[in-house]
Amino acid sequence: MRHTRLTAAVLGASGYAGGELLRLLTGHPRVDVTVVTADKAAGRPVTAVFPSLDTFHTLRFEPLRIERIINNVDLVFAALPHTASMAPVAACVRAGTPVIDLSADYRLTRAATYHHWYGARHTSPALLKHAVYGLPELHRARLRRARLVAVAGCYPTAAILQLAPLLARRAIVTDGIVIDAKSGVSGAGRAPATASHFPEANDSITAYAIARHRHIPEIEQELRRLDTPRAGRRGGGAVNVVFTPHLAPMTRGILSTACARLRTPLTDAAVKKLYREFYRHERFVRIRDDAAAVSPGHVRGSNFCDIGACVDRRTNHVVAVSALDNLVKGAAGQAIQCMNVMMGFPEETALTSPGVFP
Repeated sequence: MRHTRLTAAVLGASGYAGGELLRLLTGHPRVDVTVVTADKAAGRPVTAVFPSLDTFHTLRFEPLRIERIINNVDLVFAALPHTASMAPVAACVRAGTPVIDLSADYRLTRAATYHHWYGARHTSPALLKHAVYGLPELHRARLRRARLVAVAGCYPTAAILQLAPLLARRAIVTDGIVIDAKSGVSGAGRAPATASHFPEANDSITAYAIARHRHIPEIEQELRRLDTPRAGRRGGGAVNVVFTPHLAPMTRGILSTACARLRTPLTDAAVKKLYREFYRHERFVRIRDDAAAVSPGHVRGSNFCDIGACVDRRTNHVVAVSALDNLVKGAAGQAIQCMNVMMGFPEETALTSPGVFP
C-alpha cells in the first residue's frame, strides 16, 4: 500500500475537526477522500455544510454504515465524539483497514482509567494495547508499524511537547507540575452549547473542569513514558500534573503555560539548548528565543507547535509556553501527519502551509 494513491473515508465529517480534515486533504497528492459520513447531515452536499470547500468537494454526506465503508476504502479517519468511536474503530481493525481515530477512545492504555474519566465502559479493551498514541514527535517508530492510531488530544499535545524535553532529560521534579492552558471556543465542538455561545464567551475568560478534566490522565500517561530512567521497566515514574483549562474568546488556538521545579539549577541558555537539541529534527516544532512571544496567533491554520522556555532563578522553576492550532496540530493536521508516517509518505505532505496572520 505504500507509495500508492489511497482512498479514504472521514467519519463524523460535519464537525470542526472533520471539516479541517477535508480542507487539508484537498492538498494531499496521495489521498482521495471518497466517503464522508454525518448522520444528521446525511444526503446534504459537503459544500452545504462547509461553503469554504466549494469547487473542492462534490461528495455528499452519508449515514455511518461502517461495514460497507471499510470494504470500499484504503483507510479511515474517525472524527467522531468520544465513546462513539469505539465500535467503528474496532470494526476497521477487524477488517484490517488502517484507522486514525481523533477521539479519546483509544488514547488511554487502561480500560479502567478510561471508565473512570469518561464514565463509559470500553467495549474493545483488548485493542487499547495495540493502539499507537498519535504524537509523531515521540512515537514515530511505532507509527510506522501501526494500523490503529489514537491521535493525541489538543491540550495534551501542547502540554506534552512543551514538557517532553524536560522529562526526557530528567531536568524537573515530576510531582506537582502545573499546567495553565487556554483554548479557543472551537475546541468545544460544533454542537451549540451555552458556554461557547458568543454572548457567553466573548469579552471573558473562564476556567472549567478544574482538577477533573479528561485530558489529565492522557497527559500524565505520556509524560510518565518519558520518565523511564527512574521507572526502569515499569513504564514510567510518578508524574502528577495540576491541569487547569480555560475557555478564551478566540475561535482557534491553544496557549499552554507549564511550570515545574528544576532538579538542579539551569540557566536560560542551557534550557533553550536542551529544547533545540531535543527537537532539532522536528519539522513542526519551532523553538522561540522569547517565551513571551509564543502566541496562538502565529500558528493559526498551521500544523506547527511553537514553544519557548525560560528559568525563574528566584524560585528554581522552569516555565515553558506552547501554542498550537487546536484544529490542526491539535486534531486534523496531526491525524494527517500520523497517516503520512503510517503509509510511508513524506511526513510533511499537505501540512507545510504557514499560519494565517493576522
